[in-house]
Amino acid sequence: MLTYVIRSILMGDVIVVFRVIPESMDFFEDVKKGLEKLKPQRLDEEPIAFGLKAWKFTKLIPDAEGTLPDLEEKIAKIEHVQSSETVEISRSL
Repeated sequence: MLTYVIRSILMGDVIVVFRVIPESMDFFEDVKKGLEKLKPQRLDEEPIAFGLKAWKFTKLIPDAEGTLPDLEEKIAKIEHVQSSETVEISRSL
């Protein structure tokens, strides 16, 4: 914990927002359960079109090399995730 606090003070954190699309709406809630295991700061439904929805996944991560690709990989490995894309990255205050 102390290492994280020191790293956060020195390097800062970034807020990352992903759009996560399930393989089908049949798996929408299953994907939600997988995303919740990654402890997001926020998880919202996002309508796409014609009854299709995606998850808008927001997470605060350290601004350090390798943390974003690691999170992207974890999201991609969730069962029934068709695709995910980073839609926003910003520095936290």
